[in-house]
Amino acid sequence: MARASRAVADQHRTAIEQASARLFRQHGLHGVSVAQVMADAGLTHGGFYGHFGSKDELAAVACARSFAEANDRWQATARRAKGDVSSARRELVERYLSAAHRDAAGHGCPASAFASDVAREPAGKPVREAYLDGLRQLIDTWEAINTGAGADAGPDAHRQALVQLATFVGAITLARATAGDGLSDEILDAARAWLLDSTSNTVAG
Repeated sequence: MARASRAVADQHRTAIEQASARLFRQHGLHGVSVAQVMADAGLTHGGFYGHFGSKDELAAVACARSFAEANDRWQATARRAKGDVSSARRELVERYLSAAHRDAAGHGCPASAFASDVAREPAGKPVREAYLDGLRQLIDTWEAINTGAGADAGPDAHRQALVQLATFVGAITLARATAGDGLSDEILDAARAWLLDSTSNTVAG
């Protein structure tokens, strides 16, 4: 019985994490209540504190989970490319800077979805550390994809990865803010073309 109870508790916690990761990305940290998260997970509000001490704790867990899922997707893309750096980069760029990603923030990249809320959170809030850790992981993954297996990733490669990831996140953020206007598609098209141009996206030394 104890094992069954533990399994059910684990299932409930996973459901809460999944619901919060999606809802916080879609509506923001302050646009969703604990009651809404629990309802979306199919659970009662009263059960929340059996899993989390506060909404702040949940926000950090949801942020970390969102980054882990994004990082897994990026690494899976690289594995499918089987060492073909150009193919992996193209797939990621085209998928990230797409209308489909723009219009599905709840299932999209947390670097953009959490950015404005995290920037407004006080320094001591756990979500800030979760965001920083997740962003660093995503930068490392993109840098590894850029350089390819076994390549020498020096300071220039790291700086280039930072600029490119900033382009990813900045472009999708602006595209969402201007959705419904032609400028949104222009932003996505321009950023996508720049990132796929192997000559223009090289950071000057």
